[in-house]
Amino acid sequence: MKTTEKILVVDLEATCWENDGEYQRLHSEIIEIGICELDVRSGELSKNKGILVIPERSTISPFCTELTSITPKMIEEDGIPFADAVEILEKEYQSSHYTWASYGAYDRNKFQEQCREHGVDYPFGNQHINVKEAFRAASGLRRSVGMKRALKHLKMPLNGTHHRGVDDAYNIANILYWCIQNT
Repeated sequence: MKTTEKILVVDLEATCWENDGEYQRLHSEIIEIGICELDVRSGELSKNKGILVIPERSTISPFCTELTSITPKMIEEDGIPFADAVEILEKEYQSSHYTWASYGAYDRNKFQEQCREHGVDYPFGNQHINVKEAFRAASGLRRSVGMKRALKHLKMPLNGTHHRGVDDAYNIANILYWCIQNT
């Protein structure tokens, strides 16, 4: 696992619909970018933030609100365009200068896809850690597990609301720090 002195841990939430895989694959958009900075040496977590993003071609379904707790009203009141969210990552987090991490490959792939679709430069560097795989390897499990199960395996509490990017980024950062200490 290649790291820098700090790692940016990212978790995305996106529009979703119950039992609609193909439609979701074609129309899902990022509605929250959760981010947290992990100090690799001390394990300190800082700059934990959730950036709400206005979807342009889809809406937040009741299922999506039930899963994420993100409502259309929250997006209406606090959401910003995707390009503005990327600018925050670049300016406030200097995202291209640090290793970044997510739980699985979905977040990386979704971010790359949405940057292409919006004609926005990808804000992250090439060094990405898949925490799901890092945890599987560090814990000796034969199969990868979801974030919630990883926390349970480590006897760590789930802080906040599962499927809120801001909270999941924080929880993933804790898992990643355990992985760094145990590899």
